[in-house]
Amino acid sequence: MRTILIAGLGNPGKKYEKTRHNAGFMFVDYFWENYRDELGLDDWQDCKKLKSKTSYGKLGSRRIILLKPQTFMNLSGKAVAAAVKYYKLKLEDIIVIHDEIDLPLGKYRLSVNASSAGHQGVQNIIDALGTKDFARLRIGIENRGEKKIETEKYVLGKLNKQERITLEKVLKDLSRELLEKTLNFKA
Repeated sequence: MRTILIAGLGNPGKKYEKTRHNAGFMFVDYFWENYRDELGLDDWQDCKKLKSKTSYGKLGSRRIILLKPQTFMNLSGKAVAAAVKYYKLKLEDIIVIHDEIDLPLGKYRLSVNASSAGHQGVQNIIDALGTKDFARLRIGIENRGEKKIETEKYVLGKLNKQERITLEKVLKDLSRELLEKTLNFKA
């Protein structure tokens, strides 16, 4: 049975909920909540061997694994590499979802075999896997306008109400696109 890993990146804990840097966590949570029944996704569980929260489902003859690394963003490679090794995954079966400060809020982009562009969580995955040849769904979070806010402070800042509304639409569109174009499933 082919296994597809969908890893959303973020930081664990209440302190980081609803921060821009947790866009990957927000995506897998949205995906789980809205497609749980169609994909038979089970409840989130702590999986110590993968250093992650996981949920498993099935789509046709494929197993779906949703993964939320609990290693903190900059060590995401530990969790993703553990899942790749444990499930003997092929690189083409890995999809990593993360925030992207170089994309405007409301936009998203698929990248394959791309550099980390300074994203430390992605770089840690590249280092842990020894390759950048995997799919990434990058969710734009840039919305600073003319304000010059330090990058770390900005990405760890909470989304305001308008940003949450915009991001919710992105999560909906991106979920549908992932299902239809990547997983070939019509919800």
